[in-house]
Amino acid sequence: MNSKKRIIKDYDALAEETLDQIKLRYPRGFAQHLVKYTDRNGKLVSALPFECEDVYYLVRMTIREAEQIIEDDDDYDDDGTLRDDFGLDDEDDAAILDEASQNEEEEEEAERLKKDD
Repeated sequence: MNSKKRIIKDYDALAEETLDQIKLRYPRGFAQHLVKYTDRNGKLVSALPFECEDVYYLVRMTIREAEQIIEDDDDYDDDGTLRDDFGLDDEDDAAILDEASQNEEEEEEAERLKKDD
């Protein structure tokens, strides 16, 4: 069994490259993607899940922190959407952004369908 390393970290403690990958995965912000879990001390915590090639991250943040991060980040526009020119220095980044956008739209559609049932 090939299991990925699991890491729980604060957003500010992540490497810049990882932050860029997270932005590409969540081009419309983080708040709606947070998950809740109980930490080892029994405290309810919210975090943003993010999986890359060799690591599965839970990036600790509250809804308010998630909203504030996007508000303060110049890579996002006033509507909280990743700027079109972010990280598009090569075709790989453009493909990642297109795939992330498509995945997010599919997730939103699945949520709408769940609510309709």
